[in-house]
Amino acid sequence: MSAGSFSSATPPARRRMTFAGLAALKERGEPIAMVTAYDYPSAQIAEAAGVDMVLVGDSAAMTVLGHESTVPVTVEEMLMLTAAVRRGLSTPLLVADLPFGSYEQSDEQAVATAQRFVKTTGCDAVKIERGGSSVDRARAIVAAGIPVMGHVGLTPQTAATIGGYRAQGRTAEEAVALCESAIALQDAGCFAIVFEAIPTPVTDAIVPQLSVPVIGIGAGPGTDGQVLVFHDLLGIYDGHTARFVKRYAELRGEMIAAVSAYAEEVRTRAYPQPEHGYGMPADEVTRLRAILDSSAPPQVRTRRPGA
Repeated sequence: MSAGSFSSATPPARRRMTFAGLAALKERGEPIAMVTAYDYPSAQIAEAAGVDMVLVGDSAAMTVLGHESTVPVTVEEMLMLTAAVRRGLSTPLLVADLPFGSYEQSDEQAVATAQRFVKTTGCDAVKIERGGSSVDRARAIVAAGIPVMGHVGLTPQTAATIGGYRAQGRTAEEAVALCESAIALQDAGCFAIVFEAIPTPVTDAIVPQLSVPVIGIGAGPGTDGQVLVFHDLLGIYDGHTARFVKRYAELRGEMIAAVSAYAEEVRTRAYPQPEHGYGMPADEVTRLRAILDSSAPPQVRTRRPGA
C-alpha cells in the first residue's frame, strides 16, 4: 500500500465506550485516555482525538468562567456546560462533576442532583470528591441507578481544608487514609476513581489494592489512565499551572496573534476584501442608486415575515 493510499484511508469506526469496556481496558492493561471539555467545540475535538472518557469538570469555574477556584460554579452552569458537551460527543464516556454544595448535605440531595444531571444533560455518570461522608453519597447515588466516579487526593472543592493546592499523602499515615478512602469508594460502587496530586510511590502502593480503574492527574504513571484539563494541555489557560501539567501546544499565543492580526487589518481596512462580501446584479445596483438619488424616493414595500 502506498503512502498516499494509506493517508486517505478512512479510519475504522470507533465503538461507544461503556463501563464494561472501561473495565476491560484495565484488565488488559491498556491505558485509559481522559480529558476535560466544557463546550460543544471542545467536545468535538475530544471526539475526533479518540479519547476514552470526557469529564465536564468543575474546573470550568476557573478555565471558562474566570473564578479563582472551583467552588463558585453552580449546578445550573454545570448543567448547561454538560449538555453542550453531550451534543458534541458520540463515543467517549461522559462524566459530569457535581459542583460544591450540590451533594454534601444529604443522600437525598445527592441523588436528586445526580438524577437532574442525567435526565437533563444525558451524561453517563457523575463524579464527586473526597472520602468520608462522600462515600455514603456515592453509595446512595449508585443505589439510585447512576454510575459514580470517586475522587481522592487533592480535592479542589475542599482545598482550603486540606492545606491548599498541594500534594496529598506525603506521610505514611496520610497515604493509608487515602487508601482507605479509595477502597471505601470502590466498595460503595464507584466504577472508577480519580487520584489527584498523590506521590507516585503512594499511587504504586494503592492501585494494586483496587479492582476498579484509577485515573491519575499528577499521581504518576502507575494509574490505569490519565486525565488533563483541556485548556492546560493546549496552552490556552493563563492561570496557575500545576507541575504535573504537560503542554502539548501553546495555543493562547497563536490565538492572541490571530486576533491581533484581525484587529490590525480592520483598522487598516485590509479586511474585508471583495471576496469576503456578497454581490448584487448591476441593473439592481443602478435601480437602487436611482431610487436613493431621487428627490422623493417612492415607498419601498417590505414583505412581512411569512408573507
